[in-house]
Amino acid sequence: MDLNDEDLIRRVVEDGDQRAYAQLVRRYQSQLRFSLRQLCNGDQGLADDMAQEAFIKAYKALPAFRGDARFSTWLYRIAYNLVMSHKRKNTPEVDQDAVDRAQAQESVEEAQQLGMARDLNSAMGELSDAQRQAVHLCMQRGFSHEEAATIMKLPLGTVKSHVNRARAKLQSLLQAWREEVVSG
Repeated sequence: MDLNDEDLIRRVVEDGDQRAYAQLVRRYQSQLRFSLRQLCNGDQGLADDMAQEAFIKAYKALPAFRGDARFSTWLYRIAYNLVMSHKRKNTPEVDQDAVDRAQAQESVEEAQQLGMARDLNSAMGELSDAQRQAVHLCMQRGFSHEEAATIMKLPLGTVKSHVNRARAKLQSLLQAWREEVVSG
């Protein structure tokens, strides 16, 4: 029998049913790991570690879960906080010379194949952290603006502004690709 989130949570909190929590983990593990990989700049190992830590934290905090938001939103907020905390603690200094040398070694064919992806990543890098996170939540993960506002702990209007400004900036920065696709 496939129970809904509320029933599974009730079983975990009231009966200590670890199988019910395992079912919640199975239900959300893939999408959480995917989202975390995006937030961790593609680092699958770090994303997996953050997902595991988020599920452990959520399990311990489950008795305090009030149900004001969906379980998935609450879980994503925990994971998001973990990643942001990790990033604050581990912000590396970028060796731009090393980056430039690595880029110079790429073959012309690879550069052409990766051109649009690189330009998109570069354009995403031009966005503020808040804009990038809002775009990821709303446009890539499909969260509503309201859910993104809850996850990011920002007012709804601020999240909408971040998404709209990011969209406009991305369109401007990627205009050359747009023209090439239309004319090509």
